[in-house]
Amino acid sequence: MPKVLVIEDERDVQQVLAYNLRQAGHEVTAASGGHEGLRLAREHLPDVVLLDLMLPDLPGTEVCRALKRDPTTKHCAVIMVTAKGEEVDRVVGFELGAADYVVKPFSVRELMLRVAGILRRGSEALSLPAFEFGCLRVDREAHRVWVHGSEIELTALEFKLLTTLYDRRDRVQRRDTLLSDVWNVESEVSARTVDTHIKRLREKIGDAGDYVETVRGVGYRFAASPPH
Repeated sequence: MPKVLVIEDERDVQQVLAYNLRQAGHEVTAASGGHEGLRLAREHLPDVVLLDLMLPDLPGTEVCRALKRDPTTKHCAVIMVTAKGEEVDRVVGFELGAADYVVKPFSVRELMLRVAGILRRGSEALSLPAFEFGCLRVDREAHRVWVHGSEIELTALEFKLLTTLYDRRDRVQRRDTLLSDVWNVESEVSARTVDTHIKRLREKIGDAGDYVETVRGVGYRFAASPPH
């Protein structure tokens, strides 16, 4: 049974989410503050965390950062749920490793579908093998990346961007396609965000960054084979 942790200080919202998640067949725990949420995350190791950003004791961004820094909870998929809907807020959320970002007021049914989608993608990712490509090695299940044998720390979003491009190697990926498939958004985040993340990903993975090719005026493409 998938485990979901709800970190939300508005009691009525917390109860609505918990009820609907249980109806969908999930095991649910709930917290009203950031510190309590972190404690429960370490105790229960949820698959998904629904995280409000406006908490009474600790900013949700700090909670997300702490979850992603802790080896025991870094696997948790974080869905930020907040009234902050500006592009800069979304970008910061994804930078911190959030898997999705939902703006209040939201459709409970849509949120349940997003949870189901993240759980499905996580299950599919675990069924895919680790891979080596030139100087790059990726272990999907462990969420680890090495270049020339040295481990590279990637955020959840960067990891997803890298593996998505690899799985579609030698095929051009348009920016709007990547926004939809990696960010799970269409118009809420601008295409410039893709360029920024590609640049940062290339910098992080060093020599392996050459495998991510720019197709001017179209998008990006992962090389068909490592250059000799």
